[in-house]
Amino acid sequence: MKLIEIPLATLPAGAGQAREWCAALEAGAILFFPQTPVPLAANDLQFLLGQQQTDSSLHKNIAYKPLADKLSGVDTKTADAAAVARLQAIMRSYSKSVVEFLKGFLEPYHGGWQLDYASFRPQEEQGRDLPLRRRNDLLHTDAFPTRPTHGARILRFFNNIHPERTRDWVVGDPFREIVGQFAPRQIAPQVDGAFTRLAKTLGSGIGLGAAVPSLKRTPYDDFMMRFHNFLKENAEFQKDCAKYSFNFPAGSSWMVYTDTVPHAVLTGQYALEQTLLVQHEALVTPETSPLNVLEGLAGARLV
Repeated sequence: MKLIEIPLATLPAGAGQAREWCAALEAGAILFFPQTPVPLAANDLQFLLGQQQTDSSLHKNIAYKPLADKLSGVDTKTADAAAVARLQAIMRSYSKSVVEFLKGFLEPYHGGWQLDYASFRPQEEQGRDLPLRRRNDLLHTDAFPTRPTHGARILRFFNNIHPERTRDWVVGDPFREIVGQFAPRQIAPQVDGAFTRLAKTLGSGIGLGAAVPSLKRTPYDDFMMRFHNFLKENAEFQKDCAKYSFNFPAGSSWMVYTDTVPHAVLTGQYALEQTLLVQHEALVTPETSPLNVLEGLAGARLV
């Protein structure tokens, strides 16, 4: 697993370097900024550090939806209207700052992504009482049950805003290296092109049952959602897979394609995150994408 350290003193870089960073991300690397390129104002940071959800099982995170300019997941037991408005303003500013930075840093993607949710994560990750499929401390690749990507890649930018503590991750080998271990030859059927038949075959190919997927999801999205659940539920994978530990220090940022890199958060409190959905047509090396990997195994189009 490759981690590429990028000091702020080396920025901005040229178009050629931006293309190399895109290719590295697409192959499964983590780009790491020891000092965040999108710092918060001191008063905003202090406000966030004063926030806490009273019930860690109520919502995994506080989500900000930039296209609708709305918050969800706020614990109304502890937040009054003024605090909610302040939190929304901070999240709006954070989302805009990340996007503005990435427009130049990942210039080949600009115009080829869709802005997705940002999130604020005030809870301590260690020991959270969450249902198995929602746990952050189990290695998994990302897929969204209610927001299918239709083959777009899930790119996430993280900030550890805790003033002292590291945010501790474990990651595994990239998607293309592990999917074959758990999706046997049945994943490459001789299909007749029928949407539902292919979707059923993919769904059962990793032993997850033959339930018909939601018609709102493509066969690709259905497989990625099932694979996400399967990895979390697979005790053998969690125990025996290759693992690489990273401790992201206070004040740092990092970014990674979380649909490609299995990841788990073991410890840490207070983090921000912005998600972008990068369209397949914008990729520098589309051959490394989960969509291309799965279509190669299936011998058919999946979106």
